[in-house]
Amino acid sequence: MDPLFDFTDQVVLVTGGSRGLGLEMVRAFARRGADVIIASRKLENCEEAAKEVRALGRQALAVAAHVGRWDECDRLVEAAYAAFGRVDVLINNAGMGPAAPSHDVTEQLFDSVVNLNFKGPFRLASQVAHRMAQGEGGSIINVSSSGGLRPLPGIVPYGASKAALNAMSLSLAHEYAPRVRVNTLSAGPFLTDIAKAWTPEMRESSPSARGRPGNPDEVVTSALFLASRASVNVTGALVRCDGGTW
Repeated sequence: MDPLFDFTDQVVLVTGGSRGLGLEMVRAFARRGADVIIASRKLENCEEAAKEVRALGRQALAVAAHVGRWDECDRLVEAAYAAFGRVDVLINNAGMGPAAPSHDVTEQLFDSVVNLNFKGPFRLASQVAHRMAQGEGGSIINVSSSGGLRPLPGIVPYGASKAALNAMSLSLAHEYAPRVRVNTLSAGPFLTDIAKAWTPEMRESSPSARGRPGNPDEVVTSALFLASRASVNVTGALVRCDGGTW
């Protein structure tokens, strides 16, 4: 194993880790020696992912948590530190992006999107960053979207919440430096579960330099880079993993 990407005995916490891009990242870190905390709303799905991690000879903790709620974010942090004593890498991956005409967006829908995409990640990142800074440091990766970088009609709360996440990463990177690195991984369209609702054309092509959506495992190297010693001088950065979306 390349020593730059050796995560042996490191502890990685992944929200939204039971499926999609989150599950791919869980698998990737476990294969490289990490112990993994897997959080999502449904415990049974987290446990299934945890079984995969344990089958690789690593420790896994499954936690049911709605990370759009601060009390559940705090409970997740306490569970992680009670089980492992530290978190070396936090990946704020959980999110949602329902489409709706802006004039039809209800207050409940608006709050749900912003809470999960921005409010919760802020709470988790700030609390874990504080603990990391008091200990041996660490890396935080906030998974954003091309929707936070370019105008997309019909998903305004989603795009705005991801833009806020992008700004948050830069601010936290400066606040908790130098021991804690905070970066944004800006993902484009990927063929995860959500793609089942897309048209065949959307699944086969995308407005990008690459010309097609990514496969879920193609997010892995970006996440590994941002979490690893290979990116020791990278913080406050936004790394696009979107196939050159425009």
